[in-house]
Amino acid sequence: MKNIIALLVILTVGACGSQSEQSDATGIDVELVTDFGPIVIRLYDETPQHRDNFIKLIEDQFYDSILFHRVIENFMIQAGDPESRQSIASDTLGASDLPYTIPAEFHPDLFHKRGALGAARDNNPARASSSTQFYIVQGRVYTDSLLEAQLGRINNWLAMNRVVNDPANKGLIDRRDQLRDLDSKSDSIQLISEHLSNLAKADLEKGEAYQYPAAHREAYKNIGGAAHLDQNYTVFGEVIQGMDVVDKIASTPTNDLDRPESDVRIISAKVIDRK
Repeated sequence: MKNIIALLVILTVGACGSQSEQSDATGIDVELVTDFGPIVIRLYDETPQHRDNFIKLIEDQFYDSILFHRVIENFMIQAGDPESRQSIASDTLGASDLPYTIPAEFHPDLFHKRGALGAARDNNPARASSSTQFYIVQGRVYTDSLLEAQLGRINNWLAMNRVVNDPANKGLIDRRDQLRDLDSKSDSIQLISEHLSNLAKADLEKGEAYQYPAAHREAYKNIGGAAHLDQNYTVFGEVIQGMDVVDKIASTPTNDLDRPESDVRIISAKVIDRK
């Protein structure tokens, strides 16, 4: 899978708020033991395919010795590239996983609050998740005006997604992709892209725009998160213990590709009894 996770980085303003490390959610608890300490995550029953896949990978010891290969402070920490296990400092990571995807599982109550566990993905129109790569949101705190800006981005993406998935546009999409595969410098790519953008604008004008539920908006304003990712990436769990560890990993120095200068490793991962 190429270019796994197209998470967009936004400028950070202010500090992230604290999160109560408790959850009323049902589900399975897992523990990631990292170089910086343990992180306990509760997997959601509302996203069963992601939950079961994550558990299977843990039971297969897939995540043992995997690196956090992409770290962006005030945003998220990402792991799960199998190539990272034996990588050297000069390796570019983030393009590998296992040869399958997980269907998107969006749920109206699950969002990218601070501590959320999300599934990475590439730019596939079905928004299907990577088989192995995941991220944990450190996030930042938002104001109402910043949230409105993120809503604009979300709704633009959703409109474009509807256009790309419309069977009536399949010929255009296929032609654009063929030209890209040929590394063509043809003006046709630009013309097709502009036409698709115009279709997305028209779709947005006639459609009902997504709005943050009141509880999500308040959480983003108080404890923070990554509000611009909602409706585009599947959230399938949350940190219930160890956000201080997430903060430490997020603050580690990184290179120009957001890889930590010193490796940060998941030493082991296991399913644990509910505490």
